[in-house]
Amino acid sequence: MLKLSEEMFDKLTYYVRANYGINLETKCTLVEGRLSQPALARGYRDLDEYVKAVFDDQTGVEMISVVNRITTNHTFFMREPEHFKFLANVIMPYIESSVEDKDMRIWCAGCSTGQEAYSLAMTINDYFGHRKGGWDTTILATDINTEALQTAKEAIYPPDALQGLTEERLDRYFIKLPNGSYRVCGSLRSEVCFKRFNLMEPIVYKKPFDLISCRNVTIYFDTATKDALIERFYDCTKKGGYLFIGHAENVSRNSRYGYVQPATYRK
Repeated sequence: MLKLSEEMFDKLTYYVRANYGINLETKCTLVEGRLSQPALARGYRDLDEYVKAVFDDQTGVEMISVVNRITTNHTFFMREPEHFKFLANVIMPYIESSVEDKDMRIWCAGCSTGQEAYSLAMTINDYFGHRKGGWDTTILATDINTEALQTAKEAIYPPDALQGLTEERLDRYFIKLPNGSYRVCGSLRSEVCFKRFNLMEPIVYKKPFDLISCRNVTIYFDTATKDALIERFYDCTKKGGYLFIGHAENVSRNSRYGYVQPATYRK
């Protein structure tokens, strides 16, 4: 494994933190491990020289590749199932009774390889059943990792990635491919719109959101960055709307969101 000098590591961590909110200060070994392979593949024997070339790339393509490699994308279907039960039993009845124009707004922020967004879509589809006619239930799903987003759009997963799904949902929402993998069916794929978005950028939206799900993302942020993001989420949440975070995360006591239950907040 190639090594980074302290100076170059500090430069890279400062840039990633300032531009993406991700705090890598204690992750030097992780960064070295994930960048050594692409550096060697490009003929570099010095990791500092590779990172310098990344900064010198005026197109920004190399930096996107670096961000793809250093961001963690561990997720699975129906992860933290309490949220999906709450969505089906509390949030969806509230949306159905209160959203008069049938234009539901849900944002899955930090969607990684797509399992969470598709889990939300399955839950919503199961809830509505035959009553779904006329409803716009499209979910906005965003991430900064372009490779993860490509996987999400293709929606092809190996069998071991489907743990947490019932046989009923597997039969209803997935197509088994000849190689043994499974692909999310076209009707469910059409319910999710995947886009690249950096959570440090201004949030532009047509209508405020009924639910923002940003789970296991802010654990990589420092406190100030996390708190500022939560408040920006609040500003684009509809009155009465909800916020999901990861169960290992927390919202500041000074936040304007009201606590509902662990990892669930409301405006």
